[in-house]
Amino acid sequence: MTANTSALAPNPAEPKLGAMDYHDYITIDPNKRGGKPCVRGLRITVYEVLDYLASDMTEDEILADFPDLTREDFKACIAFAAERERRLVTVPPAA
Repeated sequence: MTANTSALAPNPAEPKLGAMDYHDYITIDPNKRGGKPCVRGLRITVYEVLDYLASDMTEDEILADFPDLTREDFKACIAFAAERERRLVTVPPAA
């Protein structure tokens, strides 16, 4: 059973900045990949997709290696990571 991520439910008070809605693409299932966020219930984690992109693989190279992925999946992974980053608590600098 795959459940959509609710840990990062959208906050209506925060501006979306035109970001895509990743909720239909990123799923969290405690029985799949240890509960890590995955792409559309596949066994491909958000972290792996972002790691491939960060290692200079092109979208076309990643799609060739993982034909189940789509270009929309890449956008969803980036939007998911951006949402997580926005929610991180920051510590003010020491005076």
